[in-house]
Amino acid sequence: MSSTLTRRGDQVAAATATYDAVAEASAALVIDSFSSSFGMASRLLGPSVRGEVRTIYALVRVADEVVDVPVPPEGRARQRASLDALEAEVGEAMTHGSSANLVVHAFARTARRCGITPDLVTPFFASMRTDLDRRVHDEASLATYVHGSAEVVGLMCLRAFLAAEPARDRRYDALAPGASRLGAAFQTVNFVRDLAEDTAELGRSYLPGLEPEGDPAHQDPARDRWLDEVDADLAAAAEVVPALPRNSRVAVCAAHDLFGELSRRLRAVPVTELRRRRVSVPTTTKARVVARAVARGGRP
Repeated sequence: MSSTLTRRGDQVAAATATYDAVAEASAALVIDSFSSSFGMASRLLGPSVRGEVRTIYALVRVADEVVDVPVPPEGRARQRASLDALEAEVGEAMTHGSSANLVVHAFARTARRCGITPDLVTPFFASMRTDLDRRVHDEASLATYVHGSAEVVGLMCLRAFLAAEPARDRRYDALAPGASRLGAAFQTVNFVRDLAEDTAELGRSYLPGLEPEGDPAHQDPARDRWLDEVDADLAAAAEVVPALPRNSRVAVCAAHDLFGELSRRLRAVPVTELRRRRVSVPTTTKARVVARAVARGGRP
């Protein structure tokens, strides 16, 4: 009897391990399919954290798609119901450790291992929900939105980076401000880059001063003010990157530098043109930026 129970236990463990591996592979596929820059930078993460960070970004991507896909025939109510269901499923999986949704399952396992708690997840879904209700942001609503959509994502990743560190909570408290500002910088760069899509296709205006109906003469100076804020956030984040664990430092530095390069390119393009096309960093330039980050050992 005991040998039968042992075999049964081994079979269950093997099946569980297989499901966990498939869930992580699904998360990796989501990221590699949607984000070339993140996919390139994430390959520089140490094996112990690469999967964790990919599960975080996969969940973020899925939630983004829920609110960004074309409005279904049922209208916004259907998108809101889907987002609410996803949030509830994430909460349940974080509590119990499993989900029938592969991406949610992978994220929940990461959250439980790394100490990602609802105080980071709840603001994220609140910001995603905002995309269904608010078309134009002011300074106050934008700050709340960026906290939930970007800063908390940086903090989730920081939890993953520090999961195996001694005194990880103390280290987290010290590095959290830099992680938040890096997430904010990434988000603001994306807002400027995605002006065409956000305004023409999604009907959203995130950055005050860059509203579609604004005075064209004031648009480029407004863009520069936002990119000045990006540069300040990137500079603040650069101060803490060297303090990250070795298995994440180079990857974060590469991502930091890639967004810095994108910010520089956006500054050189008139807003009238940004409303017509999406500016990106060429693949060959990305490769050079990443190579420099590796050569510097992850020090911005």
